[in-house]
Amino acid sequence: MLTPFDAAAILIVLAAVLGYFNHRVLKLPSSIGLTIMGAVASLLVVGIDQLLPGSQVGEQVVGFIAGIDFHTTLMDGMLSFLLFAGALHVKWDDMRRGRWPIVVLSTVGVLLSTLIIGGGFHLIAGWLGLAVPLIWCLVFGALISPTDPVAVMGILGRAEVSPTLKATVAGESLFNDGVGVVVFAILLEAALGTEPLSLGHGAALFLQEAGGGVLLGLAAGWIGYRAMRSIDEYNVEVMISLAVVMGGYALAAQLHISGPVAMAVAGLLIGNKGVADAMSDITRDYLLKFWALIDDILNAVLFLLIGLEVVTIAWDPRLIALGVAAVPLVLLARGIAVVAPLAVLRPILSLGRLAPLTLIWGGLRGGISVALALGLPDGPARSIALAATYIVVLFSVIVQGGTVERVLDRAKARSPNS
Repeated sequence: MLTPFDAAAILIVLAAVLGYFNHRVLKLPSSIGLTIMGAVASLLVVGIDQLLPGSQVGEQVVGFIAGIDFHTTLMDGMLSFLLFAGALHVKWDDMRRGRWPIVVLSTVGVLLSTLIIGGGFHLIAGWLGLAVPLIWCLVFGALISPTDPVAVMGILGRAEVSPTLKATVAGESLFNDGVGVVVFAILLEAALGTEPLSLGHGAALFLQEAGGGVLLGLAAGWIGYRAMRSIDEYNVEVMISLAVVMGGYALAAQLHISGPVAMAVAGLLIGNKGVADAMSDITRDYLLKFWALIDDILNAVLFLLIGLEVVTIAWDPRLIALGVAAVPLVLLARGIAVVAPLAVLRPILSLGRLAPLTLIWGGLRGGISVALALGLPDGPARSIALAATYIVVLFSVIVQGGTVERVLDRAKARSPNS
């Protein structure tokens, strides 16, 4: 039996070895390279038993991967660190200029995308002979609609777009996953029959989760900021930032409010007001480098896990066809959910001609969607949603993530004044 430490050790060693190989040979962006190599490695492992009669190595490795609780590992562990680390580097002044698009896209945009994907997925599944109730299709729409802040900021960090647009994309990705998790929870309760699907109940739960997350994030971030400002000792201040993340996320779970939203808000507060007013130059350097290292390590493990999780999916030709069809459906829904709000907001703020393309093609799906899909209860809907989610995420990380810089460069060349 592998202990949690053994499992963590295997993942870190794999991430280090494959990361080194990617850096020296493939030279792909880390998220793309690790996802591809993780998927290829998992498929090779599955084939070991076929090539070597009597071997059980492949079966044992598959059992190890299937035994990893991806949902708990990400949603109750890694996500708090990843969101806080990502928010630390988002400039509040740039994000404030794009605050209205961030608010609308992370709320109305997620709801609109959920409805479009849910309805389209229901129709496509029916055409393929897969009987999937509409409510479960809406659950899939909710889990696949949020963009992943880890994937988005990792890729857009190298793209040459305006600071305001970059901060808007980062801010939206930080908050729409929290909103998406809340919408997902509401729809899942309705699908399981534990709570009726009503506008009043949904609005109350949303206000509790999202609104409570904002308040907790402000409180935790402010306490951390005041504590850091009262001392000048970088070791203690780094521990204070860890306490904000781990303690705040654990408290959010106990209070039944959104931990992802709380960590995004706390990270923004400490990354802006804390870095500017509460830290010496030495502390600022240590704290930012510490969280950058945490971010890099967890990113490597996360995208490796996404690649390895392919072996847990029961493949069926109809599931593959449905997953492939879901790719353009998700892009279409993202396009409508981006273009419509931006058109309405144009008199208030225009983010430039590159904004729709950046938000649509740069709106990558990643570990959060996979974690939510893996957290679905056992049943036919789970295997269908998991297969479609995995195909969409692979396309998003590898194809969109691998081409977003070139796509934006070509768009800028055609519209040099954008």
